[in-house]
Amino acid sequence: MAGVEELDIKVYGKAESPTLIYLPGLHGDWTLVRSFRAALEGQARFVEVTYPRNTTWSLGDYASNIRQVLERLGIRSGWLLAESFGSQVGWAMAGSEEGLFTPEGIILAGGFVRHPTPWGVRLFRVLCAHHSPRLLRLGLAVYAFYARFRHRRAPETLECVRDFVRRRQEPIDIAAIEHRLGLIAGNDPRPIAAATRLPVYALAGLVDPLVPTPWVWAWLRRHCPGFQGRRLIWNADHNVLGTAPRKSAEQILQWVREGKRLRQ
Repeated sequence: MAGVEELDIKVYGKAESPTLIYLPGLHGDWTLVRSFRAALEGQARFVEVTYPRNTTWSLGDYASNIRQVLERLGIRSGWLLAESFGSQVGWAMAGSEEGLFTPEGIILAGGFVRHPTPWGVRLFRVLCAHHSPRLLRLGLAVYAFYARFRHRRAPETLECVRDFVRRRQEPIDIAAIEHRLGLIAGNDPRPIAAATRLPVYALAGLVDPLVPTPWVWAWLRRHCPGFQGRRLIWNADHNVLGTAPRKSAEQILQWVREGKRLRQ
C-alpha cells in the first residue's frame, strides 16, 4: 500500500452486528488499530478506513468520499469511531445530510471538537514542514523501541509497528500529515457538535500530550446536547485504541448498546 492515493475501506465482521466505522488519526491508516479490531471480533462489524495520502482534500471531501464508498458497500448506518484527527472527519460526516448513510452516534477516541490549542497544531505543522530526515529516523527508531512497552498489551498492533515506521518516513506520508494538521488548525466544528442530537461519547488515555482532554470534555458537557458519557483509561495514552485495545472495545460496545436504547 506504499504510495496509496485512493480512499481504501475494508470491512470485517457480519452485517447484522453493530457497525463501527474507524476514522483514523493523523497517520491515516490501519497500523495502530489491529489489536482493537481483534478485540471486537465476533461482536461488531469493523469498517477500517485508510485515507488517501494527498494534500488537496478538504474535510468535506473526506466526509463525502467516505460516505460514497460506504454506500457502494451497502453500509447505510453505523457508529463513527473518530480517533484524534478522525474526529474532524466525523463531525463533518455528522453535519452533512448528503447521500443515504446515517450516523448512529459518535465515539471520540482521543478526539475533540475545536482543538483547544490551535496554536500548538500550527507549531506542529511548521515542525513537520521543516523536519530533519535524520531526526525523523531517530525519532521513529526511538518510537519502535518504546513500542515494545507501549503496545505490550496489543500484540497485533505491535506486529504493525514496522509498517507504521516505514510509512511515516515516506515523503508522500509526511506531506499528507502536514496537510491534515492544517485542516485541524483551520476547522471549527463547534456549531455541528452544539446542534447534534446523536449520542456522543468520549474515550481517552491518561497520558495525552496532544489533546488536553479536560478542556474537550468540559466543552462537550456544557454545549453538546448529545453528549452521553466519557471514560479515562489510566494505563493508556493518546492512541487509546492501540494502547488499551480490550478495555476500549469493552467500553465502546457498552456505549453502542446504550446508544441503541437511547434511540428507541
